Amino acid sequence: MNILHIIDSMNPVSGGPSQGVRNIDKDLRNMDVFGEVVCLDPPDSAYLGKDSFKIHALGHSEGAWHYSKELIPWLTDNMNRFDVVIIRGLWQYHSYATHKVIRALKRRPGVKLPVVLIMPHGMLDPYFQRAKERKIKAVRNWIYWKLIENKVVNNVDGLLFTCEAELLLARETFMPYHPKNVYNVSYGIAAPPAYNSDMAAAFSQHCPKLVGQPYFLFLSRLHEKKGVDILIEVYTALGEQYPGMPKLVIAGPGLETVFGERIQKMANKNTFSKNNIFFTGMLTGNAKWGAYYGCDAFVLPSHQENFGIAVAEALACSKPVLISDQVNIWREIKNGGIVSSDTFDGTKEIIEKWLNLSGGEKKNMSDNAWEVYHNNFESTPAAQKFCNVLRSLVLVNKSEMIDNF
Repeated sequence: MNILHIIDSMNPVSGGPSQGVRNIDKDLRNMDVFGEVVCLDPPDSAYLGKDSFKIHALGHSEGAWHYSKELIPWLTDNMNRFDVVIIRGLWQYHSYATHKVIRALKRRPGVKLPVVLIMPHGMLDPYFQRAKERKIKAVRNWIYWKLIENKVVNNVDGLLFTCEAELLLARETFMPYHPKNVYNVSYGIAAPPAYNSDMAAAFSQHCPKLVGQPYFLFLSRLHEKKGVDILIEVYTALGEQYPGMPKLVIAGPGLETVFGERIQKMANKNTFSKNNIFFTGMLTGNAKWGAYYGCDAFVLPSHQENFGIAVAEALACSKPVLISDQVNIWREIKNGGIVSSDTFDGTKEIIEKWLNLSGGEKKNMSDNAWEVYHNNFESTPAAQKFCNVLRSLVLVNKSEMIDNF
């Protein structure tokens, strides 16, 4: 079975959707499912050539919509090579272009059409329409939905969701919303590499003053929805109450953005936070795994998190996760962490609960963290579920084509 992933960008910095493709590819190949990607990144992008699957980087995208005159001709010429086409993400030109190509191909007699699916990656979550700081964008999205995106969503063969919470939340956001089918295909990550001293050494290059000291780890894109500003406020407030509190490492891309600069200024306003909060920028490879393995606990008080790959990665490294109940997989966390609301008080609660645990209780939670990963987020079972859904849809599609013939 051959799959085409259509995505705006495969740059690793872009996060979620691109990482989702990379996470599942190896397991799918072991199941004789082979994927290719078409994206709108420049063809000379530095990340190209480092993946095991073929990426067609068309480039030439323009404006906020990422319009590309190359995409429709490429899709028209190549769509029939694939059994399944998956549109990764919404609200950009690539989803509209795919819809337009499918409509055109349907009018051609005898053309083989693949199964066409959308994986929204949280982009139908009601948070984006309700958040106070997104009022203008919410109006824009509503108009765009009425004019374009509802036709895209409601006319594909189905929508793929990463967890039950995402599937249910998508029903609350826009009308008319009546996709032909919805599937909870789960999500998983490959087991992390076993710890070795090179990881600690690589991470220490980013935080040389941190060597040998305990720390909390926030590892994610620096964005308002991640709650990192609240985390800094809470951490600063608790610093006076808990002498010897672990340091705080904030890792992720976005330091150069307006929001990134704002949170750095927040951390520098207070003597305690200035001396105890470390900004590393984006971590990859050994440095990233060194950050996970070395931390006391992982913290993510996000206001909206479709899945939370970083949460699963922390669990896989046997690290307790302190998260908000706006991370869609919070119900699966159970004894592998602590969950509360995405407010100042909720974030304060999860950190204080952790600080007040005994050494034995912290050890038990670390052990439970790996069990949560093993039982819920290992890549192979998730890939098998994903594969089963795709194969069943391909079989139905082939039988319908025979009947029509």
